[in-house]
Amino acid sequence: MLLIIVAAPSGAGKTTLAHRLMDDVAGLRFSLSATTRPPRDDEQDGVDYHFMDADEFMARVEAGEFAEHEEVYPGRLYGTLHSELDGGAEEGVRAIVVDKDVRGAMALKAMFGARALTLFIAPPSLEVLGDRLRARGSESEAGVHTRLDRAAMEMSYAQDFDRVVVNGDLEAAASEIAAVVRAFIDGHAQFVVSDRRTG
Repeated sequence: MLLIIVAAPSGAGKTTLAHRLMDDVAGLRFSLSATTRPPRDDEQDGVDYHFMDADEFMARVEAGEFAEHEEVYPGRLYGTLHSELDGGAEEGVRAIVVDKDVRGAMALKAMFGARALTLFIAPPSLEVLGDRLRARGSESEAGVHTRLDRAAMEMSYAQDFDRVVVNGDLEAAASEIAAVVRAFIDGHAQFVVSDRRTG
């Protein structure tokens, strides 16, 4: 199975762009991450995330149910369940889209190698990112500063990704991502056909 791994600093638009990608490219399935953070007002368990408390999360880590996990913010665990990546038997699914933090993205890339495409969504600037976080209204000013401090760290990982897309204009960014993903999937499809012919 192919993975499309989308990562970005909080507020850069990765979740919006990941869902746009699902609409723009056929044959994709979205992987829900697990998290110990509480759901926001408009979020639902099993729809936006697998929400669980820390005890359940760590029990499932110990049981080997996670492909990767990390404490992204103090006391806030995030991870990818193996069950979310098992899409080989699903008819019509050509790739799985994973919305991750940068370290989670690198961990999955190390596991899947050439079968994973990593996309880093960058804000036009940290100032713009701060404005977006404040406009979202879900963070205190201290929370915004915590996320901006982490964003600076995350930006240092951009060079390790297969493609960096600056989200200054949502439509342009969505079109660029869709084109890159189609080329990646089509390239693997051609490789598989070629490999079968020569094998």
